[in-house]
Amino acid sequence: MSLFEQQAPRPLADRLRPRRLDEVLGQQHLLAPEGAIGRMAAQRRLASMILWGPAGCGKTTIARLLADVTDMAFEPLSAVFSGVSDLRKVFERAKQRRAQGQGTLLFVDEVHRFNRAQQDAFLPYVEDGTVTLVGATTENPSFELNAALLSRCQVFVLKRLDGAALEELLVRAEREEGRDLPLDAEARQALVAMADGDGRYLLNLAEALFELPRDETLDTQALAEVVQKRAPVYDKAQEGHYNLISALHKSLRGSDADAGLYWLARMLTAGEDPSYIARRLARFAVEDIGLADPDAVHQALAAWDIYDRLGSPEGELALAQATVYLATAPKSNANYSAYKEAMRAAKETGSLMPPQHILNAPTKLMRDLGYAKGYEYDHSAPDAFSGQNYFPDGMERRQFYRPVERGFEREVKKRLDYWAKLRAQRQGEGGENT
Repeated sequence: MSLFEQQAPRPLADRLRPRRLDEVLGQQHLLAPEGAIGRMAAQRRLASMILWGPAGCGKTTIARLLADVTDMAFEPLSAVFSGVSDLRKVFERAKQRRAQGQGTLLFVDEVHRFNRAQQDAFLPYVEDGTVTLVGATTENPSFELNAALLSRCQVFVLKRLDGAALEELLVRAEREEGRDLPLDAEARQALVAMADGDGRYLLNLAEALFELPRDETLDTQALAEVVQKRAPVYDKAQEGHYNLISALHKSLRGSDADAGLYWLARMLTAGEDPSYIARRLARFAVEDIGLADPDAVHQALAAWDIYDRLGSPEGELALAQATVYLATAPKSNANYSAYKEAMRAAKETGSLMPPQHILNAPTKLMRDLGYAKGYEYDHSAPDAFSGQNYFPDGMERRQFYRPVERGFEREVKKRLDYWAKLRAQRQGEGGENT
């Protein structure tokens, strides 16, 4: 080792890396003596596991400490830089250690980046205990890992570090450096918010602040000029994308305009395509409002059109207006439910023909076969309603659409109830087809 390497300072985040499991912040639900991982550590017997959580919450640290607690050799790999050949070398070393009575903890960072074939390479070695796998991922394992690997691992969900945990990290950093951060109270709170739950990022920010002149104390504005806020965690192709659109949709369904605006802003701030949001607002209008407020779909489409014409940022105001309108509109999923029920009925009944009396008869043969026979032109009937049967012969009449007593669907329900009464009268008087 060179003199330079001996004297090179270690990063603050590395110097503050916990040395015991009880020093890890924010994951007590797993690491406490009664927690799932805490119990395994106390028994010194580890199951293969997947640690699923956001960046900077302690996944790598936990894996290293588990290897120490159980006296296992620690073999770290990154799925970004490693392939099957690297895995083979690890497995060979693990076999040799096993023959000598020592186990191997194989830690794979970003394990979701291994493809399905690479994940399959783990299976026999995890199965026979050659290695104990600890995989770390920021992505939902149920989407990114194959079922065979998941069945051999326990999945543990790590939490984003909360404000109290991040504040404790700052206290530890100040203790390590022997001085306070050069921040006033508001700036200190802003620094914690900038980290957005990422402990490693917070310590990197703190390290940069410790390098400032010692006689300088920063307020919030000065802090923003010195360090950059962490970009929100959001992957438009992965779970973050679906989590936020789900939050927006359910907030609107729950008639919470303020929460809807918040999730809309979160998505736009994170870089989501506004056209995608506009499409989902249109979907919401027909799925959760429907005929309870027929104008809802027009509001959604208008917002979509306005955004297409104006672009960002001006067009985003139209999305905000549609969000508030949809949240405050009366709700009904009657049409959505009716459509799904009708689809099920269509699949169950197969290729039943329409009743002959509502079939057109453009040829003599079709007329001779009874096509259109008995059809009653509704405009010629009293109240422009014949009440004849439109379902296939042999299929009982089904009610799919059941409007609710909210918004415009109250009026729709009155109409349907009136026609149901007339239908019963007409069919009782002259049979189902007249």
